[in-house]
Amino acid sequence: MTVFDVLSFIGGIALFLFGMNYMGSALEKKAGGKMSGILSKFTSNKYMGFLLGMAVTTVIQSSSATTVMVVGFVNSGIMTLTQSTGVIMGANVGTTVTAWILSLTGLSGDSVFIQLLKPTSFTPILALIGVILYVFLKDSKKRDIGMILIGFSVLMFGMDAATDAVSGLKNVPEFTRLFVLFENPILGILVGAVLTGIIQSSSASVGILQALCITGQISVGAAFPIILGQNIGTCVTALISSMGANKNAKRAAMIHFNFNFFGSILLMSLFYGFNAIFHFEFINDSATAFHIAVIHTVCNIVVTSLFLPASSLLEKISCKMVRTKEDEKKEIILDERLFVNPAAALQQAKERTNEMATKAIVAISRSLGLLSSFDEKREEDIKKREEEIDSYEDIINSYLLKLSTKELSEGDSIELTKLIHITGGFERISDHAVHVAVAAKQMHEENMKFSENAKKELSIMVSAVLEIIDLTAKAFKENDLEKAQEVEPLEQVVDKLTSKAKKNHINRMLRGDCTFELGLVYSDVLSVLERVSDHCSEIAASMIEISKSSLGVHEYLHEFKSKDNPDFIEKYRKYKEKYTF
Repeated sequence: MTVFDVLSFIGGIALFLFGMNYMGSALEKKAGGKMSGILSKFTSNKYMGFLLGMAVTTVIQSSSATTVMVVGFVNSGIMTLTQSTGVIMGANVGTTVTAWILSLTGLSGDSVFIQLLKPTSFTPILALIGVILYVFLKDSKKRDIGMILIGFSVLMFGMDAATDAVSGLKNVPEFTRLFVLFENPILGILVGAVLTGIIQSSSASVGILQALCITGQISVGAAFPIILGQNIGTCVTALISSMGANKNAKRAAMIHFNFNFFGSILLMSLFYGFNAIFHFEFINDSATAFHIAVIHTVCNIVVTSLFLPASSLLEKISCKMVRTKEDEKKEIILDERLFVNPAAALQQAKERTNEMATKAIVAISRSLGLLSSFDEKREEDIKKREEEIDSYEDIINSYLLKLSTKELSEGDSIELTKLIHITGGFERISDHAVHVAVAAKQMHEENMKFSENAKKELSIMVSAVLEIIDLTAKAFKENDLEKAQEVEPLEQVVDKLTSKAKKNHINRMLRGDCTFELGLVYSDVLSVLERVSDHCSEIAASMIEISKSSLGVHEYLHEFKSKDNPDFIEKYRKYKEKYTF
């Protein structure tokens, strides 16, 4: 093997690692948001979690990325420690798909079918398609697919180059003696763990091992402990990501480590124990890329089948290993660890914005209730909620601004922009809740009471505003554009009611039915109700406008309220009949 072969091997491995990382990033960008949403919502039991973890890792081709997502979800409280266990185990099985794809490089035969299955036959075609999609098309979805194909092609070209570069080592005695050393189980595990820990990808380290198999000098007995070590080494990424996280996130990372560590020890004991009794003949056979894929898959499936039913035991061990003197009281609202998968980070930001929306709705609803029945404790609660919502807005928007610097898909960029617009709207609604509470307190302290007619009008106004708030919140949380289109017609009805109520109240003041001071309070409350409905209209309009990536908010509202729009006219008529005085 010449120095040029060494350089070719290094270049091949570099291309392989780059291609794997590029393809993984493209896959996460394409499917990460949907996958992370599934992970955080549909892990009702450990078996479902296992299937989802396996599916997500199969799609994004990275058990490390899946596990880091899980640590972030646990740290943020989106996922419980129990839910995380099954997902982590599923990720270990899902990552074996890569080894099977790479094993295609070892196919041999003269038939046309076999030749077509070899990566050297179909990879150039995929590379050409990928370049065409990425370079010549503007559609972001097609460009993402192009990135995936380019990454896969680079990966396979790198694998092929590395394999060709080391093929000459089959006749080098020193290389043979080196891999004989790895038949020592302890040394084999250490080599596999260190290599994987350095490159932080079990799929990549398994691929490198498959490339070296072309020499014919790696026996099954040497490959087995190396693969087990690779499973242990892949835990490094999750352990690093858990640094500075809360105790449950650290425990999730430890579950990942304990699962792979104890699983490897168990498999080592079983394999070498049975070998001592039955003396396996295949242990000295030369391993191929296909053998590596089989060993990798069988090991991970066997360990999972043994540990998944006893996952609660792993959870208890991890809880014993990660102890704190007292429970953490600090709430982690958003976790930057999920920046490793921007789509997952965006999903987390949306979850927190949902919480913010709920708090804002509760605050404005309770403040409106103070107008009829004042209570000091409820007033204090509203003020605390408003401060909490202010904090939410600051943290969420800061998080989103940092996230905007990452590589996002077009859909995720649109969602990020929408969240920035919408958090501001809900924050202003909470501000108005405090204004209403202040007005209610003034009325209580000065023993002011509205006339019966004023109460009736105000009651109808409050009902309409509560409905528009509820519509807006549901539209956002469910991403329901049909509900969002219901908001603007109702907002127009609230505007009309506000104008009519102010005129009626002026007439009552002129007749002496109402004092000037009470009139000012009543006018302020009406203005607050109108502004709340305005903010709801802006939130709903932002959802629709940004989802269509077309008009600005004001242009959209102007177009939607057009006299020629029968949909708006019908909705407006419905709400006008419902709320009238």
